Amino acid sequence: MRVNKTKISFIMAKKDMLQKDLAKEAGMSRGNLSTIINGKNCQARTIFRIAKALNVDVTEIMETEN
Repeated sequence: MRVNKTKISFIMAKKDMLQKDLAKEAGMSRGNLSTIINGKNCQARTIFRIAKALNVDVTEIMETEN
């Protein structure tokens, strides 16, 4: 599974969050979060942790397949 970089960036900007803030809230390193945001596949539970940290539904940050 992958996250949508544009959607996450937009939500982070709305919440005035930096990657380090989101990483801390999600319980992961900033480097790991950066790798995921930049296109690396990750497990569903990781996407759920990121969504929870952003206080959004997981469907709002998932990459949709065309």
